[in-house]
Amino acid sequence: MSTPIQISLDEVQAKLPEIVHGLGEGDEVVIVEGKRPVARLLGPVPTKRGSRTPGSARGRLTVLVEDDAHLQDFGGYMP
Repeated sequence: MSTPIQISLDEVQAKLPEIVHGLGEGDEVVIVEGKRPVARLLGPVPTKRGSRTPGSARGRLTVLVEDDAHLQDFGGYMP
């Protein structure tokens, strides 16, 4: 993570699209009014998860007993 950049509120109002599109992963921009911080913009957070693939869990679940009796409790919810 890099050191936060401080930008005045007036500058942010003039250049918001460029500031937002210029943010990289882990970047932080602190918006200040005078010398007081009033907001923070954070860059995108890296995702830890890969994309999902339909059917990727096929074969990983084993049904030991066919049991439809428990479904009777949900009879009012099922068509």
